[in-house]
Amino acid sequence: MKERESEFLTLIEKNKCIIYKVSRMYMDDPDDRNDLSQEIVFQLWKSFDSFKNASQFSTWMYRVAINTALVYFKKDKRKQDRVPLETYHDIADEQDADQKEEQLAVFYKAVQELNQVEKALIFLFLEGQSHRDIADNLGISEVNARVKLNRTKEKIQQIIKKYEYEF
Repeated sequence: MKERESEFLTLIEKNKCIIYKVSRMYMDDPDDRNDLSQEIVFQLWKSFDSFKNASQFSTWMYRVAINTALVYFKKDKRKQDRVPLETYHDIADEQDADQKEEQLAVFYKAVQELNQVEKALIFLFLEGQSHRDIADNLGISEVNARVKLNRTKEKIQQIIKKYEYEF
């Protein structure tokens, strides 16, 4: 059992950014992100014996993490309107790092307004997944993945414009 645990921990450490990114996409509050991250790791461990190396570990991990986030989000009935919106101002004197951090914050705030499937689409797209891989992970056709992804990108742009923030 120790060998299996060690293998699991090594794979989790190697791919921990997936857990962080999924948690960040689905939860805005830091405490909620931590709770979701723990739940993802727990679900990964529970289902680790079912991982048969038929695909890359990271692909399997994406699927488990996103499904866990969807269930967790529904189960706890977390609402995006529980988190107060902050106003972001574009100050010309800010350094590039500050501006990029602000852009990222606005982007994540916009993502909070997406539904669960749209969040999954954007997450997989940002991870560099192909349309085929996105379709496989979400259980939809490749054409449907392309259409939904394009609509979701447009929706994010409209949300960001609503915040009157331009990149």
